[in-house]
Amino acid sequence: MAAVFGWDLGGANLKLAQAQGSRIVAVRQLPCPLIADPAKFNQALDEALKACPAHGRHAVTMTGELSDVFPSRAAGVAYLVGLMRKATGEDTLFYSLRDGLIGADAVRAHWQDVASANWHASAALTAKLSGDGLLVDVGTTTTDLIPLKNGAPAARGLTDGERLTEGELIYGGVVRTPVMAIAQEAPFKGRMQGVAAERFATVADVYRLTGDLPEDADPYPAADQRGKRLDESAGRLARMLGRDAEEADFIAWKALAHFFARRQLDQIEAAARGLVEREALGPKAPVIGAGCGRFLAKRLSERLSRPYRDFAEMIDCAPESVEMAARCAPAVATALLV
Repeated sequence: MAAVFGWDLGGANLKLAQAQGSRIVAVRQLPCPLIADPAKFNQALDEALKACPAHGRHAVTMTGELSDVFPSRAAGVAYLVGLMRKATGEDTLFYSLRDGLIGADAVRAHWQDVASANWHASAALTAKLSGDGLLVDVGTTTTDLIPLKNGAPAARGLTDGERLTEGELIYGGVVRTPVMAIAQEAPFKGRMQGVAAERFATVADVYRLTGDLPEDADPYPAADQRGKRLDESAGRLARMLGRDAEEADFIAWKALAHFFARRQLDQIEAAARGLVEREALGPKAPVIGAGCGRFLAKRLSERLSRPYRDFAEMIDCAPESVEMAARCAPAVATALLV
């Protein structure tokens, strides 16, 4: 039986899942080089292809067309489709919002349906496996909240703009998001104070201090280009308050990190409650967590008093690939939907 490879091309990283029949046997994630050139995708793809056997079917979804290395989303889709078609063959498939998996020739007429469609691939597979529920995929940069009803995604938005309008997309994740996007005020020594509107720290610093962030989830340089020890993360959070880390003990900076973590979960909870009410999801409809930040999805389920299910537990997956399968749900889903 030939292998099927599911690809998720993001602007910051590339994800690859290998399926054998209905079983996921391997999952990889590779960061794209931090260069202001489309060639960053070529370099990540060349590295990923080393893990692919010579024979197999390839299916692709993407968000990388949003990268600022492209002048427009249409240009980004065209570049990534051409890149994958050249590298993986003329019969490579691309995930479309309305038509599922389509050939490269069909993408030209329907590029808008291929742009940033990775969330829909995850939702389509998850809905088939779970029925009703709320899929919450918390990644490095964004959080997708997708209601599932009667075995199908119940999203009202399709494009990122529409999904931001509908509360189905939050542009905040657990690694690359600037802390200033989470709160404009924060407590320090018993008083609330303003937060600097500057990228002195990212939420990777927050979740390192809370102990939640998987060690390998942040392959990117820190905001100040320094190290990622706990004291260095504390120093960056202190700078968000216009201070030095020496102005308080480590416990105070850890408490500040927990404050920012709660504010981010508050944002996700508010959107989730709106979607649950809108779709009238029953009390037993679970929160289904995916992404490297799915620890937030689990906490959300507790706040909503709903069951929690992990995306990786819903699929047939090799034990050594379970963690990465949960982090790379769109790539996994694309492979299994072929």
